[in-house]
Amino acid sequence: MNHQINEWLREHRITEVECIVPDMTGIARGKIVPKDKFVSDPEMRLPEAVLIQTVTGDYPDDSLLDLTDPDMVLEPDPNTLRYVPWAVDPTAQLIYDCCRADGSPVDVAPRNVLKRVLGLFDEMGLEPVLAPEMEFYLLSPNPDPDIPLAAPIGRTGRAEFGRRSYSIDAVNEFDPLFEDIYDYCHAQNLEVDTLIHEIGTAQMEINFLHGNPLDLADQVFLFKRTVREAAFRHNMYATFMAKPMENEPGSAMHIHQSVVDKNTGRNVFTNEDGSPSDIFFHFIAGLQKYIPQTMPLFAPYVNSFRRLSRYTAAPTNVEWGYDNRTVGLRIPHSSPAARRIENRVPGVDVNPYIAIAATLACGYLGMVNKLQPTEPRQTDAYELPYQFPNSSEESLLQLAGCHEIAEVLGPRFVKMYVAMKEKEFSEYFRVISPWERKFLLLHV
Repeated sequence: MNHQINEWLREHRITEVECIVPDMTGIARGKIVPKDKFVSDPEMRLPEAVLIQTVTGDYPDDSLLDLTDPDMVLEPDPNTLRYVPWAVDPTAQLIYDCCRADGSPVDVAPRNVLKRVLGLFDEMGLEPVLAPEMEFYLLSPNPDPDIPLAAPIGRTGRAEFGRRSYSIDAVNEFDPLFEDIYDYCHAQNLEVDTLIHEIGTAQMEINFLHGNPLDLADQVFLFKRTVREAAFRHNMYATFMAKPMENEPGSAMHIHQSVVDKNTGRNVFTNEDGSPSDIFFHFIAGLQKYIPQTMPLFAPYVNSFRRLSRYTAAPTNVEWGYDNRTVGLRIPHSSPAARRIENRVPGVDVNPYIAIAATLACGYLGMVNKLQPTEPRQTDAYELPYQFPNSSEESLLQLAGCHEIAEVLGPRFVKMYVAMKEKEFSEYFRVISPWERKFLLLHV
């Protein structure tokens, strides 16, 4: 395997290698190594603690880590070897898997969590297929976090205003940026498909071609970094916050998912006569039952819950329906062979490995336990009561108490994730907001 990697590095005249491990927040951790050192000394180690840092760089109070802080042994996945197109010198990037000294997988590494879930499908002779849709905002540079965000300047010299959903001209405003994004994606074999302008001001959406969940999680992980880098080069920011601006809709990562028989390649959501199968309904029912209990995996930050509000193109429920965008689980129009379920709950701020593992885990439990869904919703589901936890704290309590999900994703992973998020939410609670200073300082 190392010979295969070294040959690729030589052919591409690489001078340094970015050795990457995705942590629980979806941030790229690791080391940048000169190519010669990488070839002569390929062994890579990092402490397990790097996986569970909060988004601020802190650590859980009850981290559940071995206090001796042993190193993980990092194993490169040659399928993830890619060029870094924005680097000045010829640079490669390579994603690593985290292992113990005895070769067993580190159970809290997000990539291993997804592999664990895929292994359960494999034992049933099944293979999930999915396609993510990524929404994000383009912004003017904003170095001061106390200043509200604003739309960037386009090629006309003016900032975008109003609602320009699906506008071709609005996308063309940023043609030079998107040409770079597509070039960068092509250089990294990121299989992006359609580009559209979304509802929000300078809000864009790029869809991925459907494929293998692990490969697509890698692509989404790298895509976020790619878009941010491309935007920097055009004097813009690109953000994957779930709700960056109070008067604009939030950004989602909708996940289209189906399941195929590994032997025949047939979509098991569809019977031979073209009708929806029992497995299809079981999968929906699993999502309906377990999504509310796994919300910290789909809405990982305090900001994430701001997106999930009525009449903002975001779901407030786990109802399902055919081509109904007011429900959390939409069944798009398709041929029987392409029958799929669109999970509209995850924000684009999720860790892709964890969110994909979670949505597949919910469906898996529905299949295994033969759960039955509600009737499909044909009317406006925003009329229904809110079906998610009402706060970050409540969502963590529900996840911590959901033993079925813990068995699928890994009990230690769930405990570690909850501990990390508890620390993160307590850090947030200590911050005094501009709203509090504005309305409370001299009035109460």
